[in-house]
Amino acid sequence: MTHLIVDAHQDLAWNMLTFGRDYSQSIAETRQRENGSYIIENNGDTTISWQEYQRGHIAVVFATLFAAPARVKVAEWDTQVYANTQEAYKVYSGHLDAYERMFDKHPDKFTPIRTKAELEALLAKWDVADQPAPTGLVTLMEGADGVRNIDELEEWWDRGVRIIGPAWMATRFCGGTREPGPLTNEGRELLEAMAPLGFTLDLSHMAWEAALQALDLYEGPVIASHANALKQVKNGTMNRFLTDEIIEGILQRNGVIGIVPFNRFLIQGWKNKDSRSDCSIDMVAAQMDYICQKAGNAFHVGFGTDFDGGFGLQQIPEGLDTIADLQLVVPLLQARGYSENDISAIMGGNWIRTLRRNLPA
Repeated sequence: MTHLIVDAHQDLAWNMLTFGRDYSQSIAETRQRENGSYIIENNGDTTISWQEYQRGHIAVVFATLFAAPARVKVAEWDTQVYANTQEAYKVYSGHLDAYERMFDKHPDKFTPIRTKAELEALLAKWDVADQPAPTGLVTLMEGADGVRNIDELEEWWDRGVRIIGPAWMATRFCGGTREPGPLTNEGRELLEAMAPLGFTLDLSHMAWEAALQALDLYEGPVIASHANALKQVKNGTMNRFLTDEIIEGILQRNGVIGIVPFNRFLIQGWKNKDSRSDCSIDMVAAQMDYICQKAGNAFHVGFGTDFDGGFGLQQIPEGLDTIADLQLVVPLLQARGYSENDISAIMGGNWIRTLRRNLPA
């Protein structure tokens, strides 16, 4: 049985605008074109294409607006960066424009998901056997520095953003990855303004203290789109991973956690020169099982691959070649005693339930 998959985190626009990737083309075409280029050296081989979405039954993707602060700019090719809020706004707006161009050019392959009605229409297409269907994109803002002022949130909502993660590294709203810190006053104002509009809060990159504060303060829905459990990461110490306290807070809020099949998120300290065989697909299943054991059920975990988000084929567990190979997790969950209903929930149903509950009509 092939299960419908939802992937809660992919940096598609960042890749399209940084490397010129066209996800309507096949994996083979993109890999051949990029072979031997700086792209492979800096980001690895792509793992994503519409054809692989079809093969792997990837029905919905949370597609990001993402830019890094200019202080961590890698090289001249690293164009999607910002030095201030105005620049962040411009980059994030450019990512929205890139998605709109994709929808206009390839409506049979990619479609926006902003409402329950759009979600249900998409899922109905996936219910038709042996027929190609578009992959639906839900827009997620990763790092909220593109919000120049709180009043601007309504503009982002109107343009289709449905999920906001306040941090990547530290932002003016809170601490973030490798840069600890609590919510700032602006961060509290952001959360207060997000909830009435209907935004889902993504805790993924928030520093631990900020995430715990947000769990107490935020009145809207809460998820972690792409974050692994700290205690299941070998040698794990980094604040990029979720402590048990944060996991339990997400579970209490009926949230879902997306597991990342990235070697450095399975073994902290894994390096590109290390063997892919150090990490197995079963380590991904173990991360999922850890969340399920905490929850006492299979209804709070899914995928948040972050595929092509700063890493590629060379940095994911051995046995995975493209996004379609996420289906290889199914027999590993079966071996752990999960039922078909549980597996369907983990592969995509939990995220679909979350979207049905939180998207506007």
